[in-house]
Amino acid sequence: MYFREHNIPEINDFNVLIKFRRMGIGSKLMDIAEEMIRERSKVADIGVGLYSDYGNAQVLYVKRGYVPDSQGIHNGQRFIQYGEKVTIDDDIVLYFTKKLATKGIQGDKNHESRTECFNSKK
Repeated sequence: MYFREHNIPEINDFNVLIKFRRMGIGSKLMDIAEEMIRERSKVADIGVGLYSDYGNAQVLYVKRGYVPDSQGIHNGQRFIQYGEKVTIDDDIVLYFTKKLATKGIQGDKNHESRTECFNSKK
C-alpha cells in the first residue's frame, strides 16, 4: 500500500460507541492521534467505509481537513478498477489523507492528498 511504502501512518479502526457520539470524543481522539502521527510524519491517512453507517465519520474527517486520495475505493487488499463488481461491506473503503500542520499553524494550506504526493514523484 502507498501509505506503508511512504511511511504515512494510518489511523485504523477509529470509532466511538453510539451512546458516546456527538460529545466531542471523536474530535479529541483525532487530536491525540494526529499529534502522535505528527511526531513521525507530515501526513496522516485514514480509510472510511462507503455506506450510511459511516456518514458521521465521513463528515468528521472532511471537517478536519482530510481529502480523498483520488485512488478510488479499496477492498482491503487493492484498489478497485473500473468495471469491477464488489459487495459493499466494512472492507470497502475510501482513503483520505491530511497534511498535518506544524504546531501552531492551522488552515486550508495544511491539506495534501495522496494524489499530490504521487504527482510530485512524476
